[in-house]
Amino acid sequence: MTDTDALPATPGTLAFIGGGNMARSLIAGLLGDGTAAASIQVAEPVPGVREALHRDFDVPVFSDNSDAVAGAGTWLLAAKPQVMRDICEALSGPAQAASPLVVSIAAGITTAQLERWLGGGLPIVRAMPNTPALLGAGVTGLFANARVDADGRACAERLLASAGPVVWLDDEALLDAVTAVSGSGPAYVFLLAEAMLDAARAQGLPEAAARTLVLRTILGAARMLVEEDATPAELRARVTSGGGTTEAAIEVFEHGRLPALVGDAIDAASRRSRELSRQFEQAPCA
Repeated sequence: MTDTDALPATPGTLAFIGGGNMARSLIAGLLGDGTAAASIQVAEPVPGVREALHRDFDVPVFSDNSDAVAGAGTWLLAAKPQVMRDICEALSGPAQAASPLVVSIAAGITTAQLERWLGGGLPIVRAMPNTPALLGAGVTGLFANARVDADGRACAERLLASAGPVVWLDDEALLDAVTAVSGSGPAYVFLLAEAMLDAARAQGLPEAAARTLVLRTILGAARMLVEEDATPAELRARVTSGGGTTEAAIEVFEHGRLPALVGDAIDAASRRSRELSRQFEQAPCA
């Protein structure tokens, strides 16, 4: 397909560039909400992954990105950040011909970079989902450039809401903080779970009992945080009796500067997100 062959965009047709786990999750959510499979077109270079997408969801699949975006009014860029510049520059012709809404879930790639690589003048939404989105239990930060109208924002929100709640931001720079807090955040909880499991075993608990106690405790605490009308500090106070066991543990955490350590860790992740954006700008893939 050449640039002059680009079909006029159909608003209801959605093209995915990349068919990895996050794309699969979003496709499943869209189909569950009633989107027709025929209106979702997916480009995926790996034959086995491409075949699985067609088998599992009955969506049209393509090996070539330009074939997948033909006639699509919305493009969702779900490829790895390292190859995003090459992908966008190769699609700049169809993008300029069709003027689609472009939604990107590529970490560290700014809307300005995407717009420039695609030829300019396009409505672009940048999204930062996290891995619990694979279970429909995630959260996504969203930023729209000035060319995205109300319909475009609604479209992007519907697309990402299948993975969990969305949070709109007016300042794109804050997406680095979103990356550090929620994008990387599940790993912080997993690290805590690892440490609690190690400590439970050291206290003599059998493996199966330790795993059940730790994981269900984390799940229950997370549900209380989400479902109860109380702040984290208030919930912590409820289970921290003066002179009790919880207070003894909390004092150890505070003596070890846990709150400050968490702040330092999130700041490091945020700075790394900004560094990666600069690297992607300077070094296109060969």
